[in-house]
Amino acid sequence: MKVFRLSKKKYAKELSGKGASKSENRWNSKGTEIIYTSESRALAMSEILVHVSLATLPSDFVMMTIDVPDTIKIDELKISELAENWNQHPPTIGTQKIGDSFIDSMKYCILKVPSAVVKEDFNYLLNPNHKDFKKIKIIQTTDFPFDRRIFK
Repeated sequence: MKVFRLSKKKYAKELSGKGASKSENRWNSKGTEIIYTSESRALAMSEILVHVSLATLPSDFVMMTIDVPDTIKIDELKISELAENWNQHPPTIGTQKIGDSFIDSMKYCILKVPSAVVKEDFNYLLNPNHKDFKKIKIIQTTDFPFDRRIFK
Protein backbone atom coordinates (compact mmCIF):
# COMPACT_ATOMS: atom_id res chain seq x y z
CA MET A 1 0.00 0.00 0.00
CA LYS A 2 1.13 3.54 -0.70
CA VAL A 3 0.29 6.43 1.62
CA PHE A 4 1.09 10.11 1.27
CA ARG A 5 2.33 12.93 3.46
CA LEU A 6 2.88 16.63 2.77
CA SER A 7 5.79 18.02 4.70
CA LYS A 8 8.15 20.95 4.72
CA LYS A 9 11.25 19.90 2.81
CA LYS A 10 13.58 20.08 5.81
CA TYR A 11 11.48 17.47 7.67
CA ALA A 12 10.98 15.07 4.74
CA LYS A 13 14.16 13.04 5.08
CA GLU A 14 12.79 10.69 7.73
CA LEU A 15 9.61 9.64 9.49
CA SER A 16 9.85 10.17 13.24
CA GLY A 17 6.63 11.51 14.78
CA LYS A 18 8.60 14.13 16.69
CA GLY A 19 6.85 17.04 14.96
CA ALA A 20 3.38 15.83 15.94
CA SER A 21 4.51 15.32 19.53
CA LYS A 22 5.19 19.05 19.94
CA SER A 23 1.49 19.92 20.03
CA GLU A 24 -1.99 18.53 20.50
CA ASN A 25 -3.55 17.31 17.27
CA ARG A 26 -6.64 15.37 16.22
CA TRP A 27 -5.19 11.95 17.07
CA ASN A 28 -2.46 12.67 19.62
CA SER A 29 -1.84 14.68 22.74
CA LYS A 30 1.32 16.69 23.30
CA GLY A 31 4.27 14.37 23.87
CA THR A 32 2.93 11.45 21.80
CA GLU A 33 4.98 10.66 18.70
CA ILE A 34 2.76 9.73 15.76
CA ILE A 35 2.96 10.14 11.98
CA TYR A 36 -0.04 11.34 9.99
CA THR A 37 -0.42 10.05 6.43
CA SER A 38 -3.29 9.98 3.93
CA GLU A 39 -4.71 7.53 1.42
CA SER A 40 -4.24 10.00 -1.47
CA ARG A 41 -2.22 13.05 -2.42
CA ALA A 42 -5.43 15.10 -2.62
CA LEU A 43 -6.39 14.19 0.95
CA ALA A 44 -2.87 14.95 2.21
CA MET A 45 -3.20 18.39 0.60
CA SER A 46 -6.68 18.95 2.06
CA GLU A 47 -5.46 18.08 5.54
CA ILE A 48 -2.82 20.82 5.26
CA LEU A 49 -5.05 23.42 3.58
CA VAL A 50 -7.45 23.63 6.52
CA HIS A 51 -4.58 24.97 8.64
CA VAL A 52 -3.07 27.62 6.34
CA SER A 53 -3.98 30.68 4.32
CA LEU A 54 -2.35 32.08 1.21
CA ALA A 55 -0.47 34.53 3.43
CA THR A 56 0.91 31.78 5.70
CA LEU A 57 1.47 29.08 3.05
CA PRO A 58 5.09 27.91 3.08
CA SER A 59 6.68 27.56 -0.34
CA ASP A 60 8.84 24.55 0.53
CA PHE A 61 6.32 21.69 0.76
CA VAL A 62 7.12 18.28 -0.66
CA MET A 63 4.87 15.28 -1.19
CA MET A 64 6.21 12.09 0.32
CA THR A 65 5.15 8.75 -1.11
CA ILE A 66 5.52 6.08 1.54
CA ASP A 67 5.46 2.33 0.98
CA VAL A 68 3.71 0.19 3.60
CA PRO A 69 4.33 -3.53 2.99
CA ASP A 70 1.20 -5.68 2.81
CA THR A 71 2.59 -7.82 5.63
CA ILE A 72 1.99 -5.06 8.18
CA LYS A 73 -1.34 -5.46 9.94
CA ILE A 74 -3.61 -2.42 10.06
CA ASP A 75 -6.20 -1.68 12.71
CA GLU A 76 -9.24 0.32 11.61
CA LEU A 77 -11.27 2.79 13.60
CA LYS A 78 -14.85 2.88 12.33
CA ILE A 79 -16.72 6.16 12.37
CA SER A 80 -19.50 4.41 14.32
CA GLU A 81 -17.02 3.96 17.19
CA LEU A 82 -16.49 7.71 17.53
CA ALA A 83 -18.39 10.33 19.51
CA GLU A 84 -20.77 12.54 17.54
CA ASN A 85 -18.44 15.57 17.75
CA TRP A 86 -15.23 13.68 16.97
CA ASN A 87 -14.42 15.89 13.97
CA GLN A 88 -14.91 19.31 15.57
CA HIS A 89 -12.18 21.94 15.63
CA PRO A 90 -10.26 22.22 17.83
CA PRO A 91 -9.94 18.45 18.30
CA THR A 92 -11.46 16.76 21.31
CA ILE A 93 -9.56 14.99 24.04
CA GLY A 94 -11.52 11.86 23.07
CA THR A 95 -9.80 11.46 19.70
CA GLN A 96 -6.44 12.31 21.24
CA LYS A 97 -6.90 9.52 23.79
CA ILE A 98 -7.70 7.08 20.96
CA GLY A 99 -4.47 7.96 19.18
CA ASP A 100 -2.40 7.92 22.36
CA SER A 101 -3.83 4.51 23.27
CA PHE A 102 -3.02 3.20 19.78
CA ILE A 103 0.60 4.32 20.18
CA ASP A 104 0.94 3.07 23.77
CA SER A 105 -0.59 -0.36 23.14
CA MET A 106 2.02 -1.28 20.48
CA LYS A 107 -0.49 -3.83 19.14
CA TYR A 108 -0.55 -2.41 15.60
CA CYS A 109 1.89 -0.32 13.58
CA ILE A 110 -0.90 1.43 11.64
CA LEU A 111 -4.34 2.76 12.51
CA LYS A 112 -6.78 3.66 9.71
CA VAL A 113 -8.96 6.60 10.81
CA PRO A 114 -11.66 8.65 9.09
CA SER A 115 -10.67 12.07 7.81
CA ALA A 116 -12.23 15.00 9.67
CA VAL A 117 -11.71 17.12 6.54
CA VAL A 118 -13.03 14.91 3.70
CA LYS A 119 -16.01 12.73 4.57
CA GLU A 120 -15.57 9.04 3.67
CA ASP A 121 -11.81 9.39 3.05
CA PHE A 122 -9.19 7.96 5.38
CA ASN A 123 -5.89 8.80 6.99
CA TYR A 124 -3.34 6.31 8.28
CA LEU A 125 -1.57 6.91 11.58
CA LEU A 126 1.86 5.33 11.88
CA ASN A 127 3.44 4.26 15.15
CA PRO A 128 7.18 5.04 14.86
CA ASN A 129 7.91 2.91 17.94
CA HIS A 130 6.32 -0.31 16.67
CA LYS A 131 8.61 -3.20 15.68
CA ASP A 132 7.23 -3.27 12.11
CA PHE A 133 7.80 0.45 11.53
CA LYS A 134 11.31 -0.18 10.17
CA LYS A 135 9.69 -1.92 7.17
CA ILE A 136 7.94 1.32 6.11
CA LYS A 137 9.97 3.35 3.63
CA ILE A 138 9.82 6.74 1.94
CA ILE A 139 10.06 5.83 -1.74
CA GLN A 140 9.68 9.26 -3.32
CA THR A 141 9.79 12.91 -2.35
CA THR A 142 8.75 15.55 -4.88
CA ASP A 143 8.31 19.30 -4.71
CA PHE A 144 4.67 20.23 -4.18
CA PRO A 145 3.81 23.81 -5.10
CA PHE A 146 0.23 24.68 -4.22
CA ASP A 147 -1.95 26.04 -6.99
CA ARG A 148 -2.81 29.54 -5.75
CA ARG A 149 -6.30 29.31 -7.30
CA ILE A 150 -7.25 27.12 -4.32
CA PHE A 151 -7.23 30.24 -2.15
CA LYS A 152 -9.59 32.37 -4.27
